[in-house]
Amino acid sequence: MSDTPLPAPNTRAREVWLLAATFLVAVAGLIYELIAATLSSYLLGDSIRQFSLVIGIFLSAMGVGAWLSRFVAQPLSGFIWAQILLGVVGGFMAPALFLHYAALGSVAAPLYTMLIAIGVLSGMEIPLIARAMEAVGAFENRFENVLSVDYVGALVASVAFPLLVIPHLGLMSASLAFGVLNLLVAGLSIYLFREHVTKAMVVVWAVALIGAIYGLVQSERLVAITETQLFEDDVILTEATPYQQITVTRYRERTRLFLNHSIQFDSLDEHRYHEPLVHPVMALAPRRANVLILGGGDGMAVREVLRYADVETITLVDLDPRVTEIFRDHPDLSLLNDKSLSDPRVDIQNGDAWQFVEKNSRVFDVIIVDLPDPKTVALSKLYSRQFYGLLMERLSAQGLMVTQAGSPFFARQAFWSIANTLESTRNPQAPGKDLGVIAYHSYVPSFGEWGFVISGPHLPADRGLQLPQGLSYLTPEIWQAAQVFGADMDRIEAEANTMQAHPLVAYYLDGWDYWFR
Repeated sequence: MSDTPLPAPNTRAREVWLLAATFLVAVAGLIYELIAATLSSYLLGDSIRQFSLVIGIFLSAMGVGAWLSRFVAQPLSGFIWAQILLGVVGGFMAPALFLHYAALGSVAAPLYTMLIAIGVLSGMEIPLIARAMEAVGAFENRFENVLSVDYVGALVASVAFPLLVIPHLGLMSASLAFGVLNLLVAGLSIYLFREHVTKAMVVVWAVALIGAIYGLVQSERLVAITETQLFEDDVILTEATPYQQITVTRYRERTRLFLNHSIQFDSLDEHRYHEPLVHPVMALAPRRANVLILGGGDGMAVREVLRYADVETITLVDLDPRVTEIFRDHPDLSLLNDKSLSDPRVDIQNGDAWQFVEKNSRVFDVIIVDLPDPKTVALSKLYSRQFYGLLMERLSAQGLMVTQAGSPFFARQAFWSIANTLESTRNPQAPGKDLGVIAYHSYVPSFGEWGFVISGPHLPADRGLQLPQGLSYLTPEIWQAAQVFGADMDRIEAEANTMQAHPLVAYYLDGWDYWFR
């Protein structure tokens, strides 16, 4: 009885609106899913695992919602209620999760609870709209039209999320903005189908809309409150890019960079990381005219390389253009790297490290790999035998490369997996022979004990490092001691990392989980 056509003269207008609403709610639903996946990867780590979990849970919840829709007697009022609830749950998802994480340090339980609720409500939409189309007298092709528009909306959302939503709104504002969108869809539906609307529905909708709009207007303040609780120091810059969340904090003379809420450097001790990363390989290399740096968009490694007068060119490849822009152009942050990114010898290339190495045939004397830890498969491929093979092809005859390799203490097996991977990489200048490696470590208070590995087709004899003047930490004596590993950090058995199997990810996650979870 509830699905009988409505005796309304504006059937065509209602049909068009329901199709338009299908498009809008499809966009909003997928945006919520992408926000949840991005949030989980930011706050829980391992982006591939988190995206897979979010997608699986969301689709399963949609299936439950589609099944539950059969118990909704009035499809039009059911659709409106679904939009109101989506506007509240989806709209306030990001603010609620960020505030929960800032206050309690955990986010998994509320994230998956809200994700399931959004999935169930989103799953109810298509069956309810299809039944509503029939109820307004649009019998012909109602289900096919609804599905087609729904898929187009999903496509638009998937393209808009990285290109428009994140760069211009950020996660907090995006969540609230699309919550407002759901509530506006509910509001226009209330007007068009007012004969099916109760006073309680209107009151709840109005309160929800006012709350969502107020939250959207106050979203910058919400971000500031969250950042204040998440970080010890004053937040001087925070920005969401298509690649990551960038946050810079400061307390007096101390500046720290966080990417996806993980610390990247602390200005008080970053020299204990960047000096060991750069100077051993630069001092050992017979020639260092042309240097390639992968990662290191903050310019600290470039600063150290520029200490050598015989350096002619430095090519810096970093994925996120905003990082290099900030540390090149910001009047205060550029001082941390001595304005190295503005040096005429520096060529900044923003893009994927693998693609750059694969497509660029240029040869370099020194390659410095300053990439994020291999905590995901996407990052692990940059620590694989195949990638190292590409790097060896880009080295000159006596060239050397170095990579940061994580902590030999907290993730011991991961560290030695990287060393073993380099050792087992094909030597392009001596077929059938392994590459040489030099493993060493440095204590960085912000990170703990940290490790590095130098490799190349021909390792020179270590006759002591000839270091430039003005270093804050590294000396020839410290270099010799850095190559000695205590019993709790010394070499252990570990598989080489390859594109076919990524044991490095498990080694890394298991190591850090053992200590900190």
